[in-house]
Amino acid sequence: MARNILKSSIENASFSIVFQVLFRCITFILNAYIIRTVGQEVLGIMNVRLLLLESTILFLSKEPILKACLTNTSTINWAQVINQIWLSVPLSSVINITLVYVWINILTPTDDKYQHQYELGCYAVALSCIVEQVSQVVIDTLYVVSRTIIFVYYVETEPEYPINAFSIAQIVSSVILCLSYYGFFLWYIPALNKVKEIKKKEKNAEKNIFSDMTDFPFTSFIQLFPGIMENKEAMLDSKLCVLTMSFIKQSVVKQVLTEGERYVMTVSPVLTFSQQSVYDIVNNLGSLAARFIFRPIEESAYFYFTQMIKRDEILTKQNKKQVAESAEVLSQLCKIVVTIGLVVVTFGQAYSYSFLYLYGGQKLVENNLSVVLLRFHSFAIVLLAINGVTEGYVFATMNNQQLDRYNYLMVIFSVMFLLISYILTYIFGPVGFILANCINMTARIVHSLNYIHKQFQDTEFTPLDGLIPGKKFLITLVLSGIVTILSEIYLLEKSIFIHIGAGAVFFLITVSIWALDNMTLLRLGLEKYKSRKSSFVKQD
Repeated sequence: MARNILKSSIENASFSIVFQVLFRCITFILNAYIIRTVGQEVLGIMNVRLLLLESTILFLSKEPILKACLTNTSTINWAQVINQIWLSVPLSSVINITLVYVWINILTPTDDKYQHQYELGCYAVALSCIVEQVSQVVIDTLYVVSRTIIFVYYVETEPEYPINAFSIAQIVSSVILCLSYYGFFLWYIPALNKVKEIKKKEKNAEKNIFSDMTDFPFTSFIQLFPGIMENKEAMLDSKLCVLTMSFIKQSVVKQVLTEGERYVMTVSPVLTFSQQSVYDIVNNLGSLAARFIFRPIEESAYFYFTQMIKRDEILTKQNKKQVAESAEVLSQLCKIVVTIGLVVVTFGQAYSYSFLYLYGGQKLVENNLSVVLLRFHSFAIVLLAINGVTEGYVFATMNNQQLDRYNYLMVIFSVMFLLISYILTYIFGPVGFILANCINMTARIVHSLNYIHKQFQDTEFTPLDGLIPGKKFLITLVLSGIVTILSEIYLLEKSIFIHIGAGAVFFLITVSIWALDNMTLLRLGLEKYKSRKSSFVKQD
């Protein structure tokens, strides 16, 4: 596409953040209802065991192919890309058969009263993953929202069968997702074709939402299926296949690292289903920043760097303007995510109890385990933020050989992570999972920083300077942390809202100090916003 790569990456990240925050707020409220209504053991089965099955199937069957197909989109053969993407469907089916057998016949069984529902849940997850793969080829938030709403409805009508409610919600929501994607393209492509015809007849045709997409490579809905689009070359691109295989090996290891604690909980009896449920609830709440902000930024940054930096050429031989822009973007991204992470750590210590109490009620905080977990988890968020951006850059710029070498290193990380998780969990309980995650992410960050440093060492650019926060900002964070902890000790018992109000005041002070230290970045963002707004006005 001819659109500016940085602009499209920023727009994609902004849209993803706003869209996810808007709809996740709905599921956030509905999940709070579920926590207060369904027993913790049932939540452990659904949120750990069954959703782990879903994430494993989808990640292994979709992630490698999509990452490979994002590379070099300006010179891509779209017929080969479509054929490549559709490989995710048979791949998903093979993974389904294997993992469902393991989940039902090998893993620790659930209580007898839930066993039948649990088996149905496994089959429901497998079927929904295939449906979702088909739909992904041609609105993930809609899927989450509809699944939660349907689940709540069936829990209300059939409270004695909560896992069956999960199974029904899983299948129905995946069908809704599929129909939504297909319905959009059934409308979009014919409408786009009409715009193209108008442009041929009228040079000064009125601009609209289709104006920037008239080079969309598909002219018929049926071309989105494999083997239909005209293709004078081979059925599949051999380079994409090789790159996909590299990402498959990488994705297996990354999935273990991402969901490692769930795998440990699933295959070994270190925690009860009730403890698993508490850990999963806290982990999900503690990862809100990752899902809402860090993940969209990471995904957009990955796409941006794949288009700006060539994988098989050293930086000194590449376009200097693109390298300079990429270095500046990487530096500013590091600065932003470190800032967010440090703010979360500072205010997370004094407001973990308040947040959990307001979210899940007295039951969630009565044994204090959830509060301790969330406080520890806030430290992991800083590392998660740094790792997301730096590793995103690494994956976007490594060549095939470097990716293969890193895959072996990731295997070592995975084995060490699982071993450390089991040992630390045995010693410290659920907190051990968080400590293991911190150790693992630190190791990955060190590798990424070393890679980036070596890549830029022969240039004049130092993008890693963005990881160092300003002194005024750090002093303000320390002061805010001390005051908010004192507020929790002396004001929380009197009124939770006074305690929250004190935190809000110091949060605004912290943000203001950061803004004063980063006026250049804010002015740049404001200029981009104004230019984008003025372009829309001109179009109107």
